[in-house]
Amino acid sequence: METVAVQTKLEHWQEVKSHPLHVPAYEEVCQVLTNCLQANFKDVAVSVAACPDLTQAPFHLASPGITGKPKLVDVGGVPNLIPLVTRSKIYNLRDVADQIGMPDCFFIGAGAGSSRLAGTNCELMPNVHIGKQKIESRFAKVNPLDGSCEVIHYDSTEFGLLGNFLATEGVSGQVIKVEVSHRTGDKNFVTCMREGLGAHYDDKPVGIGGVFLIEKGSAKYHVMPDFSKIPLESDAAVDGWLKFYHTSAPFTCLSTFISHDPGLDLRVDHTHGFNLKGDGGHYHYDVTPTDVKYTGYFVVAEQIFRIDPPTKTHQIGRD
Repeated sequence: METVAVQTKLEHWQEVKSHPLHVPAYEEVCQVLTNCLQANFKDVAVSVAACPDLTQAPFHLASPGITGKPKLVDVGGVPNLIPLVTRSKIYNLRDVADQIGMPDCFFIGAGAGSSRLAGTNCELMPNVHIGKQKIESRFAKVNPLDGSCEVIHYDSTEFGLLGNFLATEGVSGQVIKVEVSHRTGDKNFVTCMREGLGAHYDDKPVGIGGVFLIEKGSAKYHVMPDFSKIPLESDAAVDGWLKFYHTSAPFTCLSTFISHDPGLDLRVDHTHGFNLKGDGGHYHYDVTPTDVKYTGYFVVAEQIFRIDPPTKTHQIGRD
């Protein structure tokens, strides 16, 4: 499987590449995930199941399902944000949909909102059905007066700097259902699955996208404050700049991850979450291991698109 250069739809995008992904049978993926999750959680159940209606609470998605020609898309990247921001990097999901040949698709994932629209740097929980013109996205920002987290509906398809998305037709179908509880290991839910797939499939890239719910327990997340005026040149500097918070269940997370980077300078996993209590941002891990319960619905992507990767790259701030 080779990476292919794709003609870019927009002149200001540096380049666009696509790469076919390894697509094992869902039953096989279930077994691989079961094996790795059992090393990190006491209770594990993974199966192929019909996708529930994800427009309903507590998921609140813009489409009932997450199946239909699933693709992963990685746009921009962390080097557009740090050490210092490149404010000109503004994107639109409508352009992305056209670029990947799915002009009416459904997007979920994690990214940065447009500071031009939000008035500040912010975390984006993209949740958009282009064809149905339905936007259920939210963004999280830091209140500069008291440091609190604010989550606001975001009625635009514009985003900035970076984004990791699952793109599908948004239809109901068969998915991989993952239920785990009582964490016994030190890996978070997403890392455990990503590394387990990587250990099994080695250099065959398996891409996963979907939604999961923290049903019980509490979790740690961060929200970016406004752009740093001082260059952030280490992970420690980034951690000192970010604002960290805790949330309690329910917390709905939109996630993408890939088991192996086939030379595309990818962010290998990225998850943002929200709830209706005013919490939202970048998911890190649960903080109540004996009490936590996760339920997720995932699909295996057929292809990944890499759009406008930064010309100068680094690995800082990708956790």
